[in-house]
Amino acid sequence: MKVKLNDQVKVVTGKDKGKTGKVTKTFSSSNKVVVEKVNIRTKHIKKTARKAGEKVQYEAPINASNVMLICPGCKETTRVAYKVSKGTKKRRTCKKCKEIIDKVTT
Repeated sequence: MKVKLNDQVKVVTGKDKGKTGKVTKTFSSSNKVVVEKVNIRTKHIKKTARKAGEKVQYEAPINASNVMLICPGCKETTRVAYKVSKGTKKRRTCKKCKEIIDKVTT
């Protein structure tokens, strides 16, 4: 999966097309991501003897192929390329501006 946690992404297909947000959770086995304020669902909780019924809103996962990464350098949606640096570290780079997306903080 080319999208990671805390990446800024834009939804390119579906009912939320055009919305942007930060990735809050990834599911690599099913190739899905949860983006904040995107794909909002409502779950109705049945009342019990101790608790009143309620409606809970949550962000449901969407397929990772339906989002595109927003490059932090050029601020545009882009595809992801991979480059191997000298230390045999594989890094994600922007296809448009060729800038490294994964910054190393030491």
